[in-house]
Amino acid sequence: MKVRFELKEEQEYTLIHFKLKENISPKILKDLKAPIVNPRKGVILSGRGPIWLYSYLVHYYHPTLFIATYDPRLGAVVIESHTPKYEVGNIIK
Repeated sequence: MKVRFELKEEQEYTLIHFKLKENISPKILKDLKAPIVNPRKGVILSGRGPIWLYSYLVHYYHPTLFIATYDPRLGAVVIESHTPKYEVGNIIK
């Protein structure tokens, strides 16, 4: 697979870090197997990749408690939430 996923389980979220093994094109999305996670937890996405890959993963993980994307300068920024505990714009250190 051209995208390798690494998971780290925390109490309230799953950190999903991805690495690209080579340059990718959008056609990989047809066969991409994103990891299955506990939807009662949030998801933090981390990795260097194209915006369309991030968009695909955000859509895929929509049913989870919340979604955040990791910014090394800030921390994990909540971009979608189904709970008042993690509001959009919050930063998880």
